[in-house]
Formats: sequence, structure tokens, C-alpha cells
Amino acid sequence: MDLLLPNKITGKKGEILRDVRQVTIIGANGAGKTRFCNKLVEQCGEQAYRISALRAIFPVEDNRPQLKGSIEERFDKLNQNMQQVVNTARSEFDKLSYVMLIDEFRDLMNFKAHQLMGEAIELPKTKLDKVVKMWQEVFPKNKVLRENGKILFTTEGQSDKYSSLRLSDGEKAVLYYLGAVLYAMEDAVIFVDDPETFIHPSIMHTLWNVIEEMRPDCTFVYSTHDVDFASSRVDNKCVWVKDFNPEMETWDYEVLNSSSNLSDSLYIDLLGTRKPVLFVEGDDEHSIDSRLYSLVFPEYTVKALGSCNKVIESVRSFNGLEALHHLDSWGIVDRDRRDEKEVEYLRKKKILVPNVAEIENILMLEGVVRAVAKYRHKNENDVFASVSRAVIKNFDNEIKQQALMHTRHRVKHDIEIRVDMKFRNISALEDHMIDLVNEINPRGIYEMLCREFHVYVQKKDYEKVLMVYNQKLMLTQSGVAGLCGLKSREEYIKIVLKILKGNGREATAIRKAIKQCFGLDEIVSEKGAAERIKMHL
Repeated sequence: MDLLLPNKITGKKGEILRDVRQVTIIGANGAGKTRFCNKLVEQCGEQAYRISALRAIFPVEDNRPQLKGSIEERFDKLNQNMQQVVNTARSEFDKLSYVMLIDEFRDLMNFKAHQLMGEAIELPKTKLDKVVKMWQEVFPKNKVLRENGKILFTTEGQSDKYSSLRLSDGEKAVLYYLGAVLYAMEDAVIFVDDPETFIHPSIMHTLWNVIEEMRPDCTFVYSTHDVDFASSRVDNKCVWVKDFNPEMETWDYEVLNSSSNLSDSLYIDLLGTRKPVLFVEGDDEHSIDSRLYSLVFPEYTVKALGSCNKVIESVRSFNGLEALHHLDSWGIVDRDRRDEKEVEYLRKKKILVPNVAEIENILMLEGVVRAVAKYRHKNENDVFASVSRAVIKNFDNEIKQQALMHTRHRVKHDIEIRVDMKFRNISALEDHMIDLVNEINPRGIYEMLCREFHVYVQKKDYEKVLMVYNQKLMLTQSGVAGLCGLKSREEYIKIVLKILKGNGREATAIRKAIKQCFGLDEIVSEKGAAERIKMHL
């Protein structure tokens, strides 16, 4: 949906964010971030739905008006309609538990009424059923019981039953967020205050991915100080609130395409992260690099910088300032047409280079194709066999063109190195340039590459083909989307990202395939993320 932002301190009307799914509001303490969110809530009217685990678990007296459709309003209406059994819950967490129980009671009574009338009806899946299922996925050893109109908890292997009073604040927060989001009105703008509160970093990103998937109709607006969380939102618009004029109710703010485009001053302002930084190519609107790598390497703050040269330079510069920020920095660039010497040189400079030509080829890795096929309930062997045949056939038709592009890259690289040499005078440079073509021998390079590429085709070496085949249309030409029951290249990319967000068995397979593509082994150590990558280069 479209979201109108408050008016600017310069006198200009507020910006309109078109068709947004996620918005993060960030800024320093005292910059007016909370009042900015309050103004947004006001402007959203009856579509505004606000949740906060801190306020839900530890209620405080405030003058915020009760929002239409809120958990508090639902609770009050239930009490008015059931005067014979008045609930006295004080916290929003307890009120939500009561609302879920009453709704479950009504659903089950309705089910029983239809059965008594002889109607064929399936047992309904209540909101409480959904919450319990997802909560137990987050905390698999904890079980939820419903007894005598109460929600009770127990731990696997123990007979002790206890109420929510004995849950940790983190467990309560997860239960609250899962339940509260299900009760948001259709097409709501869900405002989440400090989504990181009480949530352990190891589950926070996955938890909010799951919650957002629960309500694809809603827009999520997060107010946070956590730059890591802001970076983790895939379809995010980031609003940096800098200052506030309380008399005019106007703000100095900037809309960033994503948190990966944070300016130096903002990044320093928000630098509370302990995670290392991973610089990648592309941008967040037109490329998939940051969206993919943020899900493959969740232990990193992923920042897209555009060109490969910018990535390489930023890694060098950022690591040069390590004494100031104490964070490690790595980069990822496409392999393109680099030879092994170039790749080895980059890896020594902390630039990861995949064993495939470019980002699209990563989505064509055998492990990724098989995982998507399984997820879509297709025969993974048949799908991969068809994809492999199509890719190798297309490459075979383009061998001369591909060999020529590789030759051009190698010649260009070689010339740059040779021309960069020191010469006594201009005559020495002229003599060197005259002999350059014979020394480099571009035709010899071209013919050698043609022979190599023909061998790849003859041996049906899919991995080698992916390593050298630069073809932006590969996803389309291979037919992988249709074979997986999808309509387009874009749908295939979305499915890969969706699988990674879900963090299931197929997500593990995709991450393993991609990490192996970078020469990274499966990691089981609990050491820091930067140390882990160093160990497996």
C-alpha cells in the first residue's frame, strides 16, 4: 500500500512511499523518532495497528488513544458481551491470551452446532492453533496445553505444567507477536515498536520473516535502533529521522532505498552491531545480490554498493579503519571472466569470489535447482536433468562468442599490467607496444579457450559451464521456472528467497550449495562469523 510520511521541516509536504511492504524508522535518541511514528499512526487512521512487546508484557499508564481494532478494544468488547464472566486481565499479553481462548471456544461451539445439524464440516483451525504451531517451531522443546479454559506450558520430558507467568520475557514476546499480528485488520499498517526487544538475535530475523509471511496483505512499520535488523528486511524502505520541530510538527528526515545505502554519519550514529560487514555488488531495487546474500549469510550485515570496484575498495578502506569500529569486513564480487590467478588474488584481499560466472548462475547451482524442485513437489532428478541439458546446449551454441569475451577480458587485463610497467623513455614504450600483440597472442588464448569449452560440453560438465558462462538470460532460457511449476524468472527468484526465509530443510540445502560455491565448508563451529570464513577460505 501507499504510505504518506509526515511533513518536512523545510516546509515541503511529506513524501509518499508507493506500494511498500516494509518500512524501518531509524534515528538517534532525541531526534523525534517516536513522535514521527505517532504522527504516522494518526495519518493511517483506522488502518493503524500498533504492537509493542515491552508495553504488552509490562503495562504502563499512558495517554495514547485506544486504536480501533486493537487487542485492548477486542478485549473490552468481549467483556461487555460476556458480563456473566468478566476477565480482569491488566496486561495486553494476558488480554491477548483471553481473546484467543474465547475465539477458540466460539469456533469449536460453531463446529459442534454444525455437526449436530448433520452438516459435514472440517474441524476449524483457530488462531490459537496457528500461534501454538509457530511458537513450538521457535521453541521445539516447549509444549503448549489447553486445559480447563487455560493455556498451560510444559517442557519436553517433564510432567510439570505451568502458566505463562513462568515463561521468559523472550518466550512471551514471541507468543505475543505471533498472536497479535493475526488479529490485525485486513490491509493494516502494523506499527512495531522496538521489534528486537526481548528477542534473541539468533531467531530475530527468521521470526519476523515468518510473521511477515503470515500477513502478506499488511504493511509493517518498524521503529528500531538496530541497524542489523534494518539491514535484514528484504523489501525495505528505510526512513532516517534526523531532527524534529515540535511546534510545527515537522521533521528532518531522509528516505533511503535500503539500510545498505546508509551514509557514513548515519552508520556511525547507529553502529551498535557486533556483526561483521559483507559488501556486495548491485543495488536493492534492481539486483538480487543483497536480498540473496543477507539470507545466505544472516550472521553478516550485508550492504550493496553497486560496482565490483566499489566493493573491493570499500573492503580495503573499511578494514583499514578497524581500530575505530572493531568490525571485520568482507566482500563478494562476481567471478565474471576472471582466471584463477585473479580469483586467488581477490580472496587474499578478503573478497569472496564464487565458482560460477555471476549471481544468476548461483541460482542455477544443482543444489539450488533440486531444492526448489523438491519444495514445489516436482521430481528433482527430472528437473535438474532438463535444466542441465538446456544450459549446456545453449552454451554449446555460444562457445565462440563466450570464448571471445573471455579472451577480450584476459587481453585487457594483461595489457593493463604490461603498460603499467616502468620505461626509460618513450621509445622503450613504443617498442614494447609494437611487440605486445605477439607477446600476448590473443588468437592463441581464444583457440585454447574454445578447446576447453568444447571439452566441458562433451563431458557434460555442468559445474564448469556455470563457472565460465556469462549469460543474463540463463534463468529464462533454461526453462527452470516452468519445470518447477512457476510462471517466470521473477517467480523463481522469489521462491528461492521465500525458501531461505522459511529456514526449513530446503533452505539448508540452498545455503550449503551456495557456501560450497564460494569454497566454504559446512560450518559447525560456534566461533565468530569472520573467523569461520577465514578458516574455510
